[in-house]
Amino acid sequence: MTESFLERTATPPVRRRLFLGTLLAITALISLVVLLMPYGSRQTTLPITVGDVAGQDVLAPRALSFTSDVLTAQRQEDAASAVEDVYGPPDANVAREQVDRLRAALDFISIVRNDSFATTEQKLSDLSALQNVNLGQDNAQALLNLSQQGWESVEQEAIAVLEQVMRSTIRQDRLEEARRSVPALVSLSIPESQASLAAQLAQAFVAPNSFYSESLSEAAREEARASVEPVVRTYLSNETVVQRGQVVTDADLEALEAFGLVQSEITWRDYVGATALVAVLFTTIALYLRFRSDLLIDLRALALVALLFVGFLLAARFSIVDRTVMPYVFPIAGFALLTTTLYSAQAALVFSVILTTLTAYNMPNPLDLMPYHLFGCVIGILVLNRARRMFSYFVAGAAITLASGAIILAYRLPLASTDLVGMFTLLGAAVLNGFFAASLTIVLQFVLAQLLGLSTTIQLLELARPDHPLLQFILRNAPGTYQHSLQIANLAEQAAEAIGADALLTRVGSLYHDAGKARHPHFFIENQVPGSINPHDELSALDSANVIIKHVPDGVELANKHRLPKRLHDFILEHHGTMITRYQYAQALDAAGGDESKVDREAFRYPGPRPQSRETALVMLADGSEARTRAERPKTREELEELVGSVIEQRLSRGQLDDTRLTMQDLKIIQDSFVSTLRGVYHPRLAYPKVDEEAATSLDVQPAV
Repeated sequence: MTESFLERTATPPVRRRLFLGTLLAITALISLVVLLMPYGSRQTTLPITVGDVAGQDVLAPRALSFTSDVLTAQRQEDAASAVEDVYGPPDANVAREQVDRLRAALDFISIVRNDSFATTEQKLSDLSALQNVNLGQDNAQALLNLSQQGWESVEQEAIAVLEQVMRSTIRQDRLEEARRSVPALVSLSIPESQASLAAQLAQAFVAPNSFYSESLSEAAREEARASVEPVVRTYLSNETVVQRGQVVTDADLEALEAFGLVQSEITWRDYVGATALVAVLFTTIALYLRFRSDLLIDLRALALVALLFVGFLLAARFSIVDRTVMPYVFPIAGFALLTTTLYSAQAALVFSVILTTLTAYNMPNPLDLMPYHLFGCVIGILVLNRARRMFSYFVAGAAITLASGAIILAYRLPLASTDLVGMFTLLGAAVLNGFFAASLTIVLQFVLAQLLGLSTTIQLLELARPDHPLLQFILRNAPGTYQHSLQIANLAEQAAEAIGADALLTRVGSLYHDAGKARHPHFFIENQVPGSINPHDELSALDSANVIIKHVPDGVELANKHRLPKRLHDFILEHHGTMITRYQYAQALDAAGGDESKVDREAFRYPGPRPQSRETALVMLADGSEARTRAERPKTREELEELVGSVIEQRLSRGQLDDTRLTMQDLKIIQDSFVSTLRGVYHPRLAYPKVDEEAATSLDVQPAV
């Protein structure tokens, strides 16, 4: 077992090497394509693009007629723009609705007029509450003073006028025009005072009944576009296509392309140069990863780094080409900070060199662009390292700004062509670069952690706070388990530091590894009051084992409820691996008279899986060592070393550590660390002699001489 274990920890499995090779090959291929694609937009026959000023007259090499898609599209858009908006026919339902609303308002006015119990002031107040109708004090008083016959005349005329107006087409932009036409429609047979009231009431309910139709308007525009004849441009031989000093337009560039004076091409030199650069850079990565084989433990994190690498390279190459300031604003250092946070600071340094080299390759100013981004990345990584506070990211961003600004001063200030405006513009770009790098790191770190179940340093620090709801739940329901978890956290954290594992992740995982015990705390010995009845005494061995094993799925449920990162779920699932509950299994064997065939061993086994990382393995070993030490209380260091060694050997012999890549040297360091920590916790104490209280009191008050 020991030999196979050593073989597995010394050499990565074939699948691991195959995955790594495939990942490097795909990333290198994508990087090569990204380097070559910008060349596809370069004009190699004539160095001219839209918006440039022609440096020379360009003459037509031959007579040519061609259909100009650019001019045709322009005329089509001009024709479409000339088409007025199309409105639909009048909606009769709008007219009916407005007439009904007018009738309701007239009925309300009639009720107010006929209210014999209300005073004039009350009636005027009621009329002022009419919605959509603003009569005013004078008109309201005039309404109240009308005779019943006069009021009926006003009612009939208002309804007739509104019906007449709403039969015509009324658009939103012509609403006021329709309202102004109302007074002219009132019958001349009624008195002027009544006509004014009828017009005012009708005007209040005039509303648009014809609405803009997007489909009809677009159909009209398409018809206008279709009616445009294709524009044919004709040039005679030696006719001027573009004059010197003229700003090149889309139509000019189209003509140059039609003559074949502008074309895009990639030469074999471009392929060879880009391929050579990518080959040497990714060979460097492969050799580095071979040297740092410990970075290959978490292939998922390495794949994420590769994805970020490709994403930043793509974004950088396609956002800074042919721009002046953008190359200095783009936050390449954000990749360095993210890789430092999610993977490794040392790996971030190497990968940042590769990324900045590829980004600056074949750019107009690579000799200052590459060190600008490279030293920004390096300084940011060194300042950030293992960030323990959110503020650390902005400190790193400020450091990136200072480093980038220093490179700009070093490379640009000595140049005679550099003016102050350009210098301050680039320094401002350096400030934005540092700020964007820090902000992007914080945002992407949070998003990736949530989507992929990763655990970041800041997130772990928050989860380690004693006021976290789940820790508070454990403390209240299972104080013994809480204290036990603290002991495991101290043990595992010290050992993680000693072997170079993630100490913070190990500590936080230890705090939550037994969270499921808080669901049924009284079934676990550390939560039972001395002298109380043990509930397991009333259960069969199988039922007792099921209760004990259930704290693993219970812990996962609590972790899901409190949204713990998936990485912490591993500690809950793996800290017992696939071992069996030995005490209950022994009870079952006793009950079966020692006949193993009568006992289902698998019914007493934890669901697992076995520990898949060094961190979860440390918690498994710390859990077993602490429990044995608390139970057996070894009195000498030798006894304690033997106890811890037996726990490690037991897990090792049962294959529980096969998937962790721990070496025998690591296990020896872990054993020594456990022994040192446990001796400090369970050291022997002096037995104090009993002293008579009165004598002790009299001794306490004796003056010192």
